[in-house]
Amino acid sequence: MFQSGLFQDRVVLVTGGGSGIGYAIAEQYLKLGATVIIASRKEEKLIAALEKLSPLGPCRYVMLDIRDPEQIEKIAADIKDKEGRLDILINNAGGQFPSPAEDISYKGWNAVVNNNLNGTWYMTQIMAKTFFIPAKAGRVVNIIANIYRGFPAMTHTGAARAGVENMTMSLSVEWSKYNIQINAVAPGIIKSTGLENYPPEFLHGIEESIPAKRLGTIEEVGYLTLFLTSPMASYITGETVYIDGGQRLWGDLFKM
Repeated sequence: MFQSGLFQDRVVLVTGGGSGIGYAIAEQYLKLGATVIIASRKEEKLIAALEKLSPLGPCRYVMLDIRDPEQIEKIAADIKDKEGRLDILINNAGGQFPSPAEDISYKGWNAVVNNNLNGTWYMTQIMAKTFFIPAKAGRVVNIIANIYRGFPAMTHTGAARAGVENMTMSLSVEWSKYNIQINAVAPGIIKSTGLENYPPEFLHGIEESIPAKRLGTIEEVGYLTLFLTSPMASYITGETVYIDGGQRLWGDLFKM
């Protein structure tokens, strides 16, 4: 399905591209001929990722805090100067922490919402106004989370990700006149470096709550993301596609 050179001459920006799901997405785009820019706040992760990604194709990194619109505007100008275009934006950067709702501080709530919702909006609007709207072409994929039945113990990120899902639907209609397609991918429990942020007891036995009886892989999330930005998905927009082994439909993930 993904033939060699599928994304030849395409420029892709992947936020949170230094590790985990973002890294896998960047790697797969490079293997299919794209020019890839990975972005993150942590330069050490970016340097390590670039060492492994560069042999696969043209790739560079940029330091970026998606919570800061001025930084994003500078990166947009940098891409315009160096690559001359941007075709695909993957909004993968984000972060959260498990907590009972009553224990989430104002600071913790604002940090998660600012990162996951506001940062995604800043990235999308600035890159659209700089590249996609003038070119009348562009693809955006927002990586969110399994919020199908709410997100107990993660109320802050559940609210933020739900906002991104609605933003995805709204923009897909508003910007269809510019030939911009916007979709979301909602991973379930994925075996990645992101799991290091959770205590062992939070994940103990979690496979049993998944009909597939296993965790997903970062490569599987990457395949879905690439499909949604490929010519094969040219009539899909405004959708949220779940990749969770059926978890959203069955079982008690959180014991209350």
